[in-house]
Amino acid sequence: MHTVDLKRLRLKPGARALDLGCGEGRHVHALYYGAKMHVVGIDLSFEDVVKARKGFEHAPDLDAPSTRAFSLSVGNALKLPFADASFDLIVCSEVLEHIPDFEQALSEITRILKPGGQLAITVPRFWPEWICWKLASGYYDTPGGHVRIFKAPRLRNAVKGYGFTHTGGHWAHGLHSPYWWLQCAVWDTKDTNWFVRQYHRFLCWDILQRPLLTRMLEKVADPLMGKSVVFYFDKQAEGPS
Repeated sequence: MHTVDLKRLRLKPGARALDLGCGEGRHVHALYYGAKMHVVGIDLSFEDVVKARKGFEHAPDLDAPSTRAFSLSVGNALKLPFADASFDLIVCSEVLEHIPDFEQALSEITRILKPGGQLAITVPRFWPEWICWKLASGYYDTPGGHVRIFKAPRLRNAVKGYGFTHTGGHWAHGLHSPYWWLQCAVWDTKDTNWFVRQYHRFLCWDILQRPLLTRMLEKVADPLMGKSVVFYFDKQAEGPS
């Protein structure tokens, strides 16, 4: 399940891309297969990085010299272990809502992204997220949970303040919002609730099969109640010295 639309990314052979907060690897895997690039995934959770590594076990070119490569690491978004201007593309999906000092994370992103490089950021959309917070405090009040609900203009303007140009955006996962509302409504029994389990089965089926009917439904649902908002930016190129 990809929140970022890879068709909107400039996936160029030989480029270096970072999935910041890669989790179990859904975007870092997609980037790896998307072009012959060097793809890097980094996350605060060692367990998630291990799971992301397993997703590469049958990757092409893994044991042969190739321009397609990947690296995985544990690290903190507030102090990234990369040199200045070392990436052509950065994806940061569903991460900033977890970080108290998200401005420091944006500062680090700016530091390591090349002038003219591309940035894709996703966070939970305000009003579907607000409903989740109202229905169940356990949804966000957990170690590593969400610490804020972003209003889209605030995040967009914050990123632009670091020298980025906003190039577009969209909403994603319109069929997923009701699933999270349902979970939050029965939070204490969500793991055993029949309706939650059936909706989860439906979403898994949809992700794997991608039938035309649900693709059409999601096109309608995304603008109305998409769970995530997605922004694309270009880092402004440096002027002449």
